[in-house]
Amino acid sequence: MVETTGGGPQDGAAEVLDRPLPDGVRRRVVQIVADGFGGLTVAELPAQLRQYARFAPNRRAKFAGNAMAAALETDPVFRQRIGEKLREAQSELTGALDSGSPPPAADPLDVAAAAYVLRPAGWVKLVTAAGEEAQRADAERADEETRAELERLRAELGRAREHTKSETERLRTELESAKKEVESLHRKLRSALSDVKRGEAAVRKLRGEMEAVRAEGHAQVSAAESESRRLKARLGETEAALEAARRAAREGRSVEDMRVRLLLDTVLDAAQGLRRELALPPVSVRPAETVDAVEPGRMTPKDIANRALSEHDPAVLDQLLALPQAHLVVDGYNVTKTGYPQMPLEKQRLRLLGQLAQLAAQTGAEVTCVFDGAELVAPVLLAPPRGVRVLFSKPGVTADELIRQLVRAEPPGRPVIVASTDREVADGVARAGARPVASAMLLKRLS
Repeated sequence: MVETTGGGPQDGAAEVLDRPLPDGVRRRVVQIVADGFGGLTVAELPAQLRQYARFAPNRRAKFAGNAMAAALETDPVFRQRIGEKLREAQSELTGALDSGSPPPAADPLDVAAAAYVLRPAGWVKLVTAAGEEAQRADAERADEETRAELERLRAELGRAREHTKSETERLRTELESAKKEVESLHRKLRSALSDVKRGEAAVRKLRGEMEAVRAEGHAQVSAAESESRRLKARLGETEAALEAARRAAREGRSVEDMRVRLLLDTVLDAAQGLRRELALPPVSVRPAETVDAVEPGRMTPKDIANRALSEHDPAVLDQLLALPQAHLVVDGYNVTKTGYPQMPLEKQRLRLLGQLAQLAAQTGAEVTCVFDGAELVAPVLLAPPRGVRVLFSKPGVTADELIRQLVRAEPPGRPVIVASTDREVADGVARAGARPVASAMLLKRLS
């Protein structure tokens, strides 16, 4: 089929390209389609290209290149429309192609791309010739680049050989110098090793002598510490005896005299209390009074049994404190940690001592409260309340041991009551003649 365009030569639509389109020609064809793309309406575009209608020419060539090349090859109407846009843009080139004589000075790739779009007679030869020309130009350019690269590499190789030669000479010189230095260092090292061995031998000798001196020093220090502890103990005993002697001299009587006098006061108070309790008449007993009978107003044995108190009744503590010359010894922290353990130690002491002061004022009994000195982190600034003696155990002495010392210091026969829940303390003071009571009973009485 022969078709003419604008009176031009026969159309080459029947011609077929028997090889792939050269890359350079294909890029020019895609650019021609991208440039003519924008002059078409959406309806004039193939369906697969309508989504790229709003793209800029450069983006259209980048993202829709394959789709445009395929549409140009398969859609003659679309190819004809692009050809018309090409004729409007490059009228001189397209006119020359239509006349069958392309401009000799034109770029072969542009001529081949325009021929591929317009499909004039002989367009296959133009595309093939342009591809071969482009390949030949690429080959020549590659040869030129290869020769230039080869010359550059030869020059670099020559420079590298010269540099290697000079570097080798320099390294050989440095190696000779390093060998001489290493030999000198070896001689110095052998001399230093010999000095080190002699020094190690001297150090071992000095270490042995030091260990011997240290052992002798430790032995002397241990002996001195033992002697110092013994002397401090004797000094403490001497100071305690001297203080006791001074106190006895100040009071005008000895400790034994004080114990005897206290026991005598206890016996006298007990006798007077017993006389008041029995309501003895001032006259001697009459024979008739020895007859067993129940007098009016007198209690029977049954009434006396009804008056018995439970061992956990706080009234028992009141009865004990009512005895003549009674002495109440309180295990301080044992009582406070039984009654109110959540409080700080300082507040525990203040609360207990305030309650004991009230108890001493109510009963008239002697009250001593003992605290463990191991619980202290600093000296206690405490003013004991009236009627209560406050004692802290010395370092190395527990409050339990101080309570037992207080009980042993009392003369036999004096009523001593010890308030503590500690079973070891209770058993110990009971063996010494004191009466133990539970901390809970004292707390109940104080509340």
